Amino acid sequence: MNPERVFCANVSCVASGQVGKGNIKVYSHQEKRYQCAECQQTFTTSKGTLFYQLKTDPAQVMLVLVLLVNGCPLQAIVAAFGYDPRTVRGWLRRAGQHCQAVHEYLLRENLLDLAQVQADELKVKVQGGTVWMALAMQVTSRLWLGGAVSRCRDKELIDAVVGQIRGWALCRPILLAVDGLSSYVGAFQRHFRSKLPRNGRKGRAKLRPWDNVAIVQVVKKRTAALCQIERRVVQGCPAMIARLIVSSQGAGSINTAFIERLNATFRQRLAPLVRRSRALARQPETLQQCMFFLGCVYNLCTYHASLAIPLVLPHGKRRLLKRTPAIAAGITDHCWSFQELFEFRVPTPRWTPPKQRGRPSKHTLRLIQRWSS
Repeated sequence: MNPERVFCANVSCVASGQVGKGNIKVYSHQEKRYQCAECQQTFTTSKGTLFYQLKTDPAQVMLVLVLLVNGCPLQAIVAAFGYDPRTVRGWLRRAGQHCQAVHEYLLRENLLDLAQVQADELKVKVQGGTVWMALAMQVTSRLWLGGAVSRCRDKELIDAVVGQIRGWALCRPILLAVDGLSSYVGAFQRHFRSKLPRNGRKGRAKLRPWDNVAIVQVVKKRTAALCQIERRVVQGCPAMIARLIVSSQGAGSINTAFIERLNATFRQRLAPLVRRSRALARQPETLQQCMFFLGCVYNLCTYHASLAIPLVLPHGKRRLLKRTPAIAAGITDHCWSFQELFEFRVPTPRWTPPKQRGRPSKHTLRLIQRWSS
């Protein structure tokens, strides 16, 4: 137990979310509990992790989740380990919610120069119908940026995934490659805008479109004999598009090949996404949790063969430096283990002084001076 690496999870505490401030001490080694010296609350070492308040052995839970995220159907887990299906679904729901929080925190703290982004949708069969899963990725690092699930392939679905892309992007030249769905063009133009300063004017701030945003489409027209591919430049100059393609993928032309490979990875490693499968999901929310679970594992815990860097060693020796998408994007410096992912504690929001009329008290000023840094 190391108090210097733990933060207080009480959102109303003045030390909320801050590490190494000396306010955390060991309350009980036997019960594995810490105590915050500011709010006097105690909490377990598993607080904020996936294993919080679980009665099953964490090693067993981790084993089941690793099997699920590598394509093992839930029915096989139940038959092999004897757990109730509702218990396994509860663990999967926990994993999805935890990984979604980890994914959003890491990308919020590490905004990216995306260069080229590709987006596409998957049609997934569920019990009682079909749903659509939209995914997006950064081509340079193969990083999965996010996704959304909806029963309809409509404007709301596209807005949800484009909003996630916009949330992690720095204002840099960017190439957005999608299929022929027209909703993408309007969504990109709506989201990739910034507010202008009001300069004392009343009313809503004006929005200015980002410079150097290119939008391209790859439209496939299938006939009985062949498949015709049409590449459209919707927005942006050809010279900038060619430069972004070279910097992000090395060579080639306008395409959506990278996101299609990611679609295949998701179909391979999630049993409900496999074509002609009987392991169907019942609700779209289940697919949403599975998507964030697999996406986080893909980014942080999985080496990508195309991201390996050749290293030249002394005496003419060579080796490949393996990298995950998160390492290639500069988010982490090592490949995470499943235990590290499941035990990662997302920091709670920092304490903010209460709003009040008049000047703050001396006590409030002391708290602000101590905990605002």
